[in-house]
Amino acid sequence: MKILVCISHVPDTTSKINFTNGDSEFDTAGVQYVINPNDEFGLTRAIWFQEQQGANVTVVNVGGPDTEPTLRKALAIGANEAIRVNANPTDGFFVAKQLAEVIKNGGYDLVIAGKESLDYNGGMVPGMIAGILGSNFLNSCTGLTVDGNNVKAVREIDGGKETVSTTLPLIIGAQKGLVEEKDLRIPNMRGIMTARTKALTILEPVDAAVNTKAVKFEKPAPKSAVKLVSADNLDELINLLHNEAKVI
Repeated sequence: MKILVCISHVPDTTSKINFTNGDSEFDTAGVQYVINPNDEFGLTRAIWFQEQQGANVTVVNVGGPDTEPTLRKALAIGANEAIRVNANPTDGFFVAKQLAEVIKNGGYDLVIAGKESLDYNGGMVPGMIAGILGSNFLNSCTGLTVDGNNVKAVREIDGGKETVSTTLPLIIGAQKGLVEEKDLRIPNMRGIMTARTKALTILEPVDAAVNTKAVKFEKPAPKSAVKLVSADNLDELINLLHNEAKVI
């Protein structure tokens, strides 16, 4: 089984976020980047298929040379090879178009992408890839088993979970629950050294329309000061909730 895991290069959630050029561009200065968490759940599941069923795992990213350390980390975790599409990931459709081209030419049985990236939270790319290729697609996937060409998957739906059966080839949008957080892999020294010798192929992008553009970013309003009320002063608490917070 050939598995392709789509990797987004996203800011660490502990990074301080700022914007430049009239708040129209993200300021990358001093920001630490990591594998998108939803993609990391998918990568860990792919490595499980590699270890248990002999799958070959390739990771792919759309981005510039600055994203290669993130791909190398994925290789150190256990992926067999990596692909970087040499383009700025301008919007969801552009990224989906590039990834669809890689999938079409690579003959992959299973494509795992995070259901959304934690920087833009668009949640568009996996579904767009499936639409472009006309492939089977499952989003919000929290469970996945493969037996030959047959697949059984669990996905989150409103109010619960749904178990479905389908067949390969398949594209899924992965999320937390596909593996447990305790099962996520931390690269060891052997993995880091081995990653240096694994293939990292650079592809030039195909032509694709850029349909959206960020006009302006805005940070959430700062939280207001907290007022502490004594536990035995219920009248004051009710007054504040009614007249100031206006929640009762």
